Amino acid sequence: MPIIENSTLIQGVQIVHLQAFGDTRGRFMESFRKEWFPQRSWVRLQCNRSDSAKGVVRGLHYHHKQIDYWYVVAGKIRAAMVDIRPFSPTYLAAQTVDMGADNNLGLFIPIGVAHGFATLSDATLTYVVDNYYDGGRDENGVAWNDPTFNIDWGIENPIVSARDQQNKMLKDIPADELPKE
Repeated sequence: MPIIENSTLIQGVQIVHLQAFGDTRGRFMESFRKEWFPQRSWVRLQCNRSDSAKGVVRGLHYHHKQIDYWYVVAGKIRAAMVDIRPFSPTYLAAQTVDMGADNNLGLFIPIGVAHGFATLSDATLTYVVDNYYDGGRDENGVAWNDPTFNIDWGIENPIVSARDQQNKMLKDIPADELPKE
């Protein structure tokens, strides 16, 4: 059973310290069980994979109807999260977590917490979500470089998609587009 640690900075974020079992052949590890997160129903489960070259920044994205659970299969990333839920006691709190390499971490990101990552090396991220992809209605973004958050991405001159470059600063996002309770 992994050790599941609640973030001390952002309410609802959980860092999962996974256990690996190895021998001369290699190693085995469970990276996700829905029972670890009983606060979600996990009825509509979708698993995704993202491969990124070193120096990429993806995000910051947020959802109204979907949580994310991340695990880095190869390489190393710096995950960044910002609580943009106006009703939250940790509103505007930011946190980064270095994942991958040999640290065996999983990351549970609740609804309404903006999230993204920078690749500190070529990396493969897998993530489980509790609702099917709905890009037109539940794919939202806030600027990755919003000075309000002061995120240290750990890279210089990031490669950012055209779509993510168009994300607005938090102050420019209408209140009705922000997460709701």
